[in-house]
Formats: sequence, structure tokens, C-alpha cells
Amino acid sequence: MSSPTPAGAPLAPRIGFVSLGCPKALTDSELILTQLRAEGYETSKSFAGADLVIVNTCGFIDDAVKESLDTIGEALAENGRVIVTGCLGAKTVGGAGDEASANLVRQIHPKVLAVTGPHATQEVMDAVHLHVPKPHDPFVDLVPAHGIKLTPRHYAYLKISEGCNHRCSFCIIPSMRGDLVSRPIGDVLNEARSLFESGVKELLVISQDTSAYGVDVKYRTGFWDGRPVRTRMTELVEKLGELAEPHGAWVRLHYVYPYPHVDEILPFMASGRILPYLDVPFQHSHPDVLKRMKRPASGERNLERLQRWREACPQIVVRSTFIAGFPGETEAEFEHLLDFMREARIDRAGCFAYSPVSGATANGLPGALPTEVREARRARFMAVAESVSSAKLADRVGAEMQVLIDHAPALGRKGGVGRSYADAPEIDGVVRLLPPQKASKTLKVGEFTRARIVAAEGHDLIGQPL
Repeated sequence: MSSPTPAGAPLAPRIGFVSLGCPKALTDSELILTQLRAEGYETSKSFAGADLVIVNTCGFIDDAVKESLDTIGEALAENGRVIVTGCLGAKTVGGAGDEASANLVRQIHPKVLAVTGPHATQEVMDAVHLHVPKPHDPFVDLVPAHGIKLTPRHYAYLKISEGCNHRCSFCIIPSMRGDLVSRPIGDVLNEARSLFESGVKELLVISQDTSAYGVDVKYRTGFWDGRPVRTRMTELVEKLGELAEPHGAWVRLHYVYPYPHVDEILPFMASGRILPYLDVPFQHSHPDVLKRMKRPASGERNLERLQRWREACPQIVVRSTFIAGFPGETEAEFEHLLDFMREARIDRAGCFAYSPVSGATANGLPGALPTEVREARRARFMAVAESVSSAKLADRVGAEMQVLIDHAPALGRKGGVGRSYADAPEIDGVVRLLPPQKASKTLKVGEFTRARIVAAEGHDLIGQPL
């Protein structure tokens, strides 16, 4: 919503904004939008109505690159004044010549005003100031303490670090976002507290490698509220659970590599301090494929880890992503992956058919598979994954679950849509809520309700509010 402008005062400059890509890019967008609002800029809902447009891009896979380039082209066509930031902004082609000619965005769209890489709030603001000078009197009081958020009010992403120390052969993120840089633990906890106090009921912890939080600073001791706290995942999770408890809020962990010290956070899940949910990017199961991928975790131990986690916390839900058709993947290696899925019983699984990414070292590996083979293997994997998931969802029929409501028109008189602890927003299933049986019962977005699960359909559950 636009802020009011006093009569006779000049209109505040309006900035159009598009955020593409993953939740980590979304948090970059929130930082830029917060700074824009602090300096008195307003946002525009259309390209044509803006004084300037910022496009925060994704450059991880070919489809994301195409979407980003198309969006930049659309903004240029409708507005003409465009600043590009994000992962695609850091992507180069060729490797020779000056910086401008090697930059992919500038090669495709030479009319953009400026191009920056990811997590570059100040560089973006410098470019905005150059082309649309900031208002004389910034309305700082209009900025919430927790900043500008692009998610619904009741959930938010908390980025704890930037970059990654791994060099997986299929990935170019380190070349775009750099090595791991952990945020000071005091800053992370202060942001979390501000979000909970603003009404956030679900905090989603994200990074490139959540398990590695603090590795770059050797787990040094920081300070928060005058007390020492180690910069390490275990201590961070413990404190986040303490902060969430008075608000009855959820804490959900994403991008957790299966290192041995992950076992230390299972007691917090079993006791209800944080959600018993782990997003673990396994990518494959066969040790030879994992070696070609240069994955940091040992695939043959993952079944043992899953068994140990389920023993420590029987209600735990595990989501993961996998790649089918990686260069050199034999039929036997792929069958190994299918057997792993059947035995591991991953609750929520996604799968990508391997796609070459410009700049990834995997492009040079021998044994590239035809597109039709890669796609066929992806389909076979998803058939197994969906069979496992469907069986697990069917087991929930008859259970009572806490549901966080995401959508409830007319106070839920005709039902609504929410999520259980097993469902992260945008990537997992939902709980479709039936109309309440009691006339006095209402559903409100951002609040919790108890529901009895009466059916499972596809990836979703059907719940009767209690």
C-alpha cells in the first residue's frame, strides 16, 4: 500500500520490483525494499507506473535464467529504466574481453542501467540514487522494525549465512554468491525476535548450507542480550526454539546437510521446541554418483542417519531433492537410488532431470545421457517417491494435527487451506480444511487450528476443523 503524501508535497519516486528465484533471493529483496522504504521511496504495482524497475534474478538452471532474462526484457519494454541484481547478474559468458562484454545480462540486454550480483543492497541503492534521486525527507517511521517482507505476515524466512564452501560439480552458486559467510549470531537472534514480536507464526531458517553455520568463523562465541552464544547450528536452533515458545510459533529448518552434528538438534524436535522437519538435499544415494557430484556427505551412511533420526524423534518428516540422469549414471546406479527411496521412505521428495548449467564442472564429465533418458528416469523416480509419500499421508488419516491457516475467505465458513508441521510453504502439500461443523468456529489466516484428518488426496490432506 502506498504511503500518504501530504497536500502540496512532491510525489515520492516509485520503484517497481520483481523478485525471482529461491527464498535466499527473497530475503535479499526484502533488504532492498526495506532500505527503499526507509529512504522514502514508494513501490509501484506495475512496470509502466514506476520511475525505475529493479529485477532480482535467479541464474541457477537454464529455465530460471530464461525466466529472468524474459522478465528483464518485459521491464525494459514497459518501462525502459531497469536495474538488475541477483545471481544472474554475477553470471558471465566467454571468459575473455572486458567485464561489460563478458556479463551475460549486459550482452542480452545492453540497455539496463546497472547490474549487480546477489546480496548487494548497497550497490543497488547506489544505482537507484544515481538514476532516481532519493526524496528529501525520508519517512523512516513508516518502516516496520522487522523490515519489509514479501511473504504473508504469518511466516518469514530467516537467512543465517550467505555463500557456500562446497564445490558440487553440478552447481555454480559459489561462483555467484561466494564462500560461506555466517551472520553474527546476535544479529540473527535479534531479527528472529523482531519477527516473532511482529506476529510471525512460522520462521523458516535458510542458507546455502545450514549445517555449516559458523564454520567460517570457527564457531566463535558471540553475544546476545549480554550472554555468550556460540556461532553454531546447535546453539542457534536452541535459542530460536526459546524465542518461538512464548509466541506459540514454529521454527522450520531448510538446507540441512546430513553431517553427524545434526543429531544434536533431534532432542529439540522431539521435545517440540522446533518442528520435527528436516529439509536435507541428498541428491543421490550411490557413492560413485555422489563422488562425481563432489557431494560433501557420505551417501552410504544416510540410511543409518535416517534410522537414527527416526529413533530419536519418531514424528520427524524428511524432505529432500534428487537429481536423475547425472553424467555417467548407469542403470544400476539409478536402481540403487530407487531402492534407497523405497527403504529411506522420504516423506517429501522432489527430483530434477540433470540439466547442464553453464560454468558447472559436471559439463565436462564423460557419459552424458540423452535428454529422453534423463526425463524418463526423473518420471520413474517420482512414481516411487509419490508412492512412498501417499502411503505416509494415508497413515495420518484419523489423526489430529495442528494446522497453520494460510487461506480462509469469509472467516472460513466454507473451509480454508493450511499446513501442518509436515508442510513447508510453496514446496510441500497442504491441509484442505472443510467448513467447521460448529457455527461459532471461525478460521483466520495466520492462526492455528486443530483439525482431524479425514482423508488423503494426492499430496494433500483433508481436515475437519475441531
